[in-house]
Amino acid sequence: MKNLRNTLALAVLIITTKGFTQQTPAAPQKEAITIEGAVAHLGNGEVIENSLIMFEDGKIFFVGDAKTRIARKGTIINASGKHLYPGFIATCASLGLIEVDAVRASNDKDEIGELIPHVRSLIAYNAESKVVESMRPNGVLLGQISPKGGTIAGTSSIMQFDAWNWEDAVVKADDGIHLSWPKSFKQGPTSVGQERRHKPNDDYSKEKNIIISFLKNASAYGKSPAPEINPAFAATQGLFNGTQKLYVYADGEKEIIDAITNTKNLGVNQVVLVGGYHAYKITDFLKRNNVPVLIRAPHNLPVFEDDDYDLPYKLPKLLSDAGILVAMQNINAKNFQNRNLPFYAGQLVQQGLSQEKALQMITQNPAKILGIDKDYGTLEVGKSATLFISEGDALDMRTNQLNKAYIDGRDISLETHQTELWKRYMGKYNGK
Repeated sequence: MKNLRNTLALAVLIITTKGFTQQTPAAPQKEAITIEGAVAHLGNGEVIENSLIMFEDGKIFFVGDAKTRIARKGTIINASGKHLYPGFIATCASLGLIEVDAVRASNDKDEIGELIPHVRSLIAYNAESKVVESMRPNGVLLGQISPKGGTIAGTSSIMQFDAWNWEDAVVKADDGIHLSWPKSFKQGPTSVGQERRHKPNDDYSKEKNIIISFLKNASAYGKSPAPEINPAFAATQGLFNGTQKLYVYADGEKEIIDAITNTKNLGVNQVVLVGGYHAYKITDFLKRNNVPVLIRAPHNLPVFEDDDYDLPYKLPKLLSDAGILVAMQNINAKNFQNRNLPFYAGQLVQQGLSQEKALQMITQNPAKILGIDKDYGTLEVGKSATLFISEGDALDMRTNQLNKAYIDGRDISLETHQTELWKRYMGKYNGK
């Protein structure tokens, strides 16, 4: 019966999407483009109210005020009254690895095994995913695609969201390995109607030592020639030579301290904390160890009954105010919810963050954490022309209405199967 349900779900998926094909990826930029008059949010905290941005061959070559006496070049776009932003960046996402949750055949986000760093999201990435396509109309143009499941889930890569295949999409291959640190407390079973209680995890030390032993052996593997290749150990060598980052998923104080202390002691050069629910309690520790945080999106309930009711909402500001490099991720929600990334950032403004600080958490900060800030994350001379024009504030769902978007200078389509359906039924009801 289960197989029958899956077969029927797959058939429905094929039938309902048959008429809506993936938009053809844009061609390389052929001539210079000048965008004039927009309110430019540079992504680094700066704003140019009446801006002039010019780019050619996929690179920005001028950023300044529109009053500057300089010859405009190529196609000129009058964006007066509109807003200009660098492309938003999703982190720790499974975009392109899963299409429909209910259809197992469309789910490549996890593999069998607990310690599988050699599983690469790169080659499983589906550039024609309709979920990926739906990110672009909200300004989410890049993402770190990471596998899920197991203790060490695998290796992520960073992709841009307008490509024929994964080879065209990749921005940075095999950027990091994703490790879920065990919990010192687990939720125990409960009767109907009762609150789920946390109890100590009796296997915490055992689970922690398995990870430590694996990383010790992986480090030793790289220090001398091996008689035969061990794929799992070979995949981790970037952690010890500094070419890869270790993304550690942990929330409690004890878990965070244990994870960072042990991995650093084992020679892992760069550690990024993912989640960090109680990270605000140990900010000095994080700063001493130079650990940035990919914080969960704020639309969540408190985990413990004695937490502040608004802790998930104010947590990014608490960490930012403490001097921690913070960016946003959304691993706890459905995959397609990554399109709401700008609106989660906009929510932070209500918690006291400035508009531009909130913007940095989905532009400059993730670019720095992912190691792609040389080319992406801000509107600066020499960087990639990955940007978009919005009718209004892109962090507000009421005014996030894109009319132009570019990835590496390529004029990409903002059409998706969802916009096609919208137009179809708006036409049916005469726009009413």
